[in-house]
Amino acid sequence: MTYSSSFTKAHRKEIYRRLARVVRGSAPTPLPSFTDMRIRLQLFQQSYGGLQTIEVADIVGTVDRSDDFDRDFLPRSPQTRERWERLERAFPSLAFPPISVYRVNDVYFVIDGNHRVALAKQKGAEFIDAEVTEIHTDIEINEDIDFEKIIYLEQARHFMQQSGLERSRPMARIDFSRPQGFAELLDVVKAHGYDLMIEQDKVMQPHEIAADWYDRVYLPAVESIRWEELLKLETGSTEGDLFLWVLQRRREHDPQQGEQSLEDAAHNAALDQERRIRVRALRALGRG
Repeated sequence: MTYSSSFTKAHRKEIYRRLARVVRGSAPTPLPSFTDMRIRLQLFQQSYGGLQTIEVADIVGTVDRSDDFDRDFLPRSPQTRERWERLERAFPSLAFPPISVYRVNDVYFVIDGNHRVALAKQKGAEFIDAEVTEIHTDIEINEDIDFEKIIYLEQARHFMQQSGLERSRPMARIDFSRPQGFAELLDVVKAHGYDLMIEQDKVMQPHEIAADWYDRVYLPAVESIRWEELLKLETGSTEGDLFLWVLQRRREHDPQQGEQSLEDAAHNAALDQERRIRVRALRALGRG
């Protein structure tokens, strides 16, 4: 029986996909890197899961071969051909030795055996034997890994831990349109803590400061943001975004005009935004 390599077909398929993305102007879809994810999520807890038979479809990433394969484990470089064809000749029935993987939730990242996984996927294999190491994390990770979302969740978790809200108000939910918002908000909470300790003339724990800030500052400000319907006026923004915006407007308020509360700042922000929307509408109609 004549041996026929499947590498050329797989590599050509990857090239066509890459060209199609260039034509569409869409971003590349690299094979997710476990190393990058582990650094971002600070994944350190692990346990040995032993030898298991796992579903090939659940293998979504690699530890260190993201340059060699695309997101579907199609070969990106001709340099992988030799290893690919040697495996294909040695294991025509795909009865490979077990690969090694990390399991994160219900998906797997290849430690050793990337070419075996690529061949298994190319030939439509459903299962493969694997030596599994379990990685433990509270963040949900699935086959549609979005690293921007992972960065966002990591920043959100960092904020909850460092601010003290995770202990004092664990059910608090603050969202931003960009992950940098959490770092800015953490500075706000710390500044509140400094003022609060001076006011009360005592040292306070982070969770005590966070509870005071959340109850006496953030929640009342968000109520004003909702009352003024700022979310409708600032489309694409979150309540967290608008809180920082209103806070900045209060900082820019002229002190000679008297002290301004966050509620007043939210009201004035709504009036100014409504005014800008009317001006833009008039200009669009040729009347501005």
